[in-house]
Amino acid sequence: MHKSTFEITKDLEELRDFINRNDMNALLENMKTRRSIRGYQPDKMPATDLIDEIIEAGTYAPTGMGMQSPIIIAVTNKAVRDQLSDMNAKVLGTKTDPFYGAPVVLIVLANRERPTYLYDGSLVMGNLMNAAHAVGLGSCWIHRAKEVFDSKEGKAMLKEWGIEGDYEGIGHCVLGYALKDAPAAKPRKSDYVKYIK
Repeated sequence: MHKSTFEITKDLEELRDFINRNDMNALLENMKTRRSIRGYQPDKMPATDLIDEIIEAGTYAPTGMGMQSPIIIAVTNKAVRDQLSDMNAKVLGTKTDPFYGAPVVLIVLANRERPTYLYDGSLVMGNLMNAAHAVGLGSCWIHRAKEVFDSKEGKAMLKEWGIEGDYEGIGHCVLGYALKDAPAAKPRKSDYVKYIK
């Protein structure tokens, strides 16, 4: 027995709703299972298309009034990556690699002229880390970008890269293939959410 056009349309709508629910469930699961990775395979460079997908997700983060105050600098050059690591380590007061061996560093800067610049840059960082997990890469937010790019050496790097304006370093999003499985999530604290009904 053949289905009517109405029945076929209804079936297609139900299928679309099912797919949309599954997509949403996958998105939520991705957000819940992402972890900060603190150990990478330093010689295993992610494919350019994966890095580009992650960067694109970062550019779609919400920003105050849609003004897009942040910029992303993608560093895959090992010499520059190592220089950034050394600069960050000096701020931290250590001689170890604060980037945990990650071969890719996505630097997020944001324009201080925008009153929401810090929040804008933080949302970009969140999108980058969630996108990295979605494409099978590890990531971690490494702090001290502010101190690195407020330094004389950091400002010289920005100038060399053609970046002009009053930009503040928000974070370094390091990317790569994890050395081991991601750690389990810590239990969520009991007072994380308060409902006012």
